[in-house]
Amino acid sequence: MKAPLGVILAGGAATRMGGGDKGLLMLGGQRIIDRVIERLEPQVAKLGLNANGDPQRFADLGLPVFGDSIPGLAGPLAGVLAGMDWAAEQGADHIVTAAADTPFFPCDLAPRLLLAAEQESVPIALAATPDPKRGILRHPTFGLWPVALRDDLRAALQGGLRKVVLWTDRHGAASAVFESAGDADPFFNVNAPDDLQQAEKML
Repeated sequence: MKAPLGVILAGGAATRMGGGDKGLLMLGGQRIIDRVIERLEPQVAKLGLNANGDPQRFADLGLPVFGDSIPGLAGPLAGVLAGMDWAAEQGADHIVTAAADTPFFPCDLAPRLLLAAEQESVPIALAATPDPKRGILRHPTFGLWPVALRDDLRAALQGGLRKVVLWTDRHGAASAVFESAGDADPFFNVNAPDDLQQAEKML
């Protein structure tokens, strides 16, 4: 299997933060998105950014920026589709996605996702963490996605589907389970101002 391409998902409206780009917030003297790039870039063959609106605000990152092709902020699956379309242009078979507001995700995310999909012989793999109530909690913005399913995903989105796991369960999705380090959730994301304070403590 060829090395996957990486796609950072930054297409959300950040309503709980009062709008703007959560990835551009400062955390420990560094922008969150720079921390995400540092973690994901070594794991993939090439990196791109899914973001809507003016791409020039990310110009200093030096990454290709592509918006959703499905109108109306259709959620993370629209970002996954945009990433698949970009990867198809590069001749890639898979993408690995990571959220732009999650600065502590594992540095072995991509290989663990690839291994999980291979072991279960399914096309998709999602990151997960143990959950005392639900067994495991999936983190669907952190996944391995085959480019071959992009037309199926496009049709599902055009038909109104928005919930990630409804689509992934149709095709079979493995879970790559990552243990938390103490109380620190590796997929902790900065959604609200209080989360930014918590992330400072976690540093």
